[in-house]
Amino acid sequence: MNSLFDLAGKQALVTGGAQGLGRMIAEGLLRAGAAVAITSRKADVAQQAADEMAALGACTAYPSDLATPAAAVELVERFADDKGACHILVNNAGRTWGSPLATFPDKAWPEIMAVNVQTPFTMVRELLPLLKAAGAAADPARVINIGSVAGARPAHLNAYSYSSSKAAIHMLTRDLAGDLAPDNITVNAVVPGFFPTRMTAHVRDEKDNASEEVLRQIPLHRFGQPDDIAGVVVFLCSRAGAYITGAQIPVDGGIVGCG
Repeated sequence: MNSLFDLAGKQALVTGGAQGLGRMIAEGLLRAGAAVAITSRKADVAQQAADEMAALGACTAYPSDLATPAAAVELVERFADDKGACHILVNNAGRTWGSPLATFPDKAWPEIMAVNVQTPFTMVRELLPLLKAAGAAADPARVINIGSVAGARPAHLNAYSYSSSKAAIHMLTRDLAGDLAPDNITVNAVVPGFFPTRMTAHVRDEKDNASEEVLRQIPLHRFGQPDDIAGVVVFLCSRAGAYITGAQIPVDGGIVGCG
């Protein structure tokens, strides 16, 4: 059974993998045996995270601010030159913006849509040669896009560009899945709910406890933990998930499924 989830010999790239959900995912992939490359906007943050995760396996840092398509192209060039293979791409890097509707600024749209939607598309396009080379009928290459429950149902967060971008990445996942299936590449979206990351700091107290108001929205009445998100990603990237593509899998304690 352990071999069903074994990722030994796989090379993964996790954008935004130095912190938050990305780090939870990167650590899970490393524990499953994959070599993992991570990105972060800040070189020192990326390197520190890679050094810390090296205890789990081969982890490489790539500083990159993925706010433009050109940055994504440059990142892929560096990664391809260094590694020469990509079996798993996790498009996790993302940004958000919250403000009441009456004051929500136009400048909150271009960067959010670029990082959360256009960059994942560009990453897939630029990595296509490596992904095609890595994929086989019984063991496809994998693309995992990190969505959000905010893009699956109204979350009343006043994060209009963010929720729109996540709804878009869910649809982009389905489009790419259909187009890339003949190339032995699966594309799936993981749809997280509330996890203890910087994006949820405003609904947690100084002791990292979630507010009761937020917990009432979650049928399982708790925030997600690292194993919750890492387990789903490892499943999708392993032999166990080889027959799944175009799926949107909520990891949210029941928010979407029970709502």
